[in-house]
Amino acid sequence: MSNTAPERALDAPPPAGFSGVIGVSRRDITPPPGINARNWGAATFDLAQGVHRPLLATALTLQAAADQPPLVLVALDLGWWRDRDDEALVRRAVLDTTGLPEERLIMALSHTHAGPCTSLLNADRPGGQLIRPYLEALRDACVQAIEEALSRATRAQLVWGMGRCSLASNRDLRDVRQTRFLTGYNPHAAADDTLLVGRITAGDGRILATLVNYACHPTTLAWENTLISPDYVGAMREVIEAHTDGALCLFLQGASGELAPREQYTGDVTVADRHGRALGWACLAALDAMPSPGMRLCFDSVVESGAPLAVWREARWMAPNDLAAIQSTVALPLKPDLQSLAEIEAQLAYTDDPVMLERLRRRWGVRRIVGDGDVWAMPIYAWRIGDALLVAQPNEAYSWFQQELRRRFAPRMLAVLNLSNGSCGYLAPAALYAEDIYAVWQSPFAVGGLETLLERATVVLATL
Repeated sequence: MSNTAPERALDAPPPAGFSGVIGVSRRDITPPPGINARNWGAATFDLAQGVHRPLLATALTLQAAADQPPLVLVALDLGWWRDRDDEALVRRAVLDTTGLPEERLIMALSHTHAGPCTSLLNADRPGGQLIRPYLEALRDACVQAIEEALSRATRAQLVWGMGRCSLASNRDLRDVRQTRFLTGYNPHAAADDTLLVGRITAGDGRILATLVNYACHPTTLAWENTLISPDYVGAMREVIEAHTDGALCLFLQGASGELAPREQYTGDVTVADRHGRALGWACLAALDAMPSPGMRLCFDSVVESGAPLAVWREARWMAPNDLAAIQSTVALPLKPDLQSLAEIEAQLAYTDDPVMLERLRRRWGVRRIVGDGDVWAMPIYAWRIGDALLVAQPNEAYSWFQQELRRRFAPRMLAVLNLSNGSCGYLAPAALYAEDIYAVWQSPFAVGGLETLLERATVVLATL
């Protein structure tokens, strides 16, 4: 049967994509052994004693044309920023050196908990003398990766696909013996298993890079681990890159506030590698399910057999090549009883318990980030990449944020990033504020912050 207009109406929507000039480059950002790497209150050591897998910075540049300003995404194997000045030391230098406007640069952390301390506030602690040189080297590595990505950029197409991965589990576990929540695997609650995969291909069909947007805390390796590691992200990259002819893979941490692997808090790096392979194979399955590069699936004909058979074939297709970027803010009220810097400093002066010291230092850093006022104007970044959307923000939002955004903007592909261009605290659903739970008492934000972010993100994305 011929492919007539009525049959064209049977076609599925085209894949989400972008056609333009795309570049990718990478630098090794593994710190030296001996750097301060105390990330856990329960840890009994301060210094990194070796390297499990290298930490990497991978830069992606997107341009509508070679003479057009780029969008720049840098994926970093780092944990979180403990102080605003440390993050500014790196990102502000990248902005100044590259000349990028702020809304066109997103530096996204993987959130590994086995990385180096990046806070100059810890310069006087064991291994702290290595922190400033590391931050300066990190700044230079990011600039070099961006400049190289731009110099290597070529005509290419980015197409998105969806998959599923069961690595992430809910980690808000009610302690039935006490009126509090524990932070660990909850076998009775569902977890968002959405996996968003981007494939970048050149005109000849070669894969140039892949993007992985998945929500799961990299907390496999914990207080017993003394090695620098990207956690599960390292083995995930290894699996994907080995099966895409070495095309660089960027990992983008999703809204993972309450999501983590079932098996975690170990010093056994083989567990992290096993987790990474599970995610890597899920990504490859999603990539294999996508149409061939430059193609889409279209209704072709009906063949009369025992049943009327609908035949679908791949057909040529070109993704749109427009880009847009917005930086906005969302006003997040702070808790009315949030301690001041002076109050936290007074507690620090009279505390020698290592667990409480770690909590108080983090609380002090968070207060410095949000300031001494009653509201924090939190930055939010939104991009349109062809006909797909991306939203990034610096906090640890719960997965409800990404689930609800994707529902509101369906069927558009939407990447959601935590811990981007800074970091601060958790954004948990309002219903949890009546509970004794880490994500609430760690956070500086008053009840309703996550819901406020959702509404603001919806408005900002809608303008694109």
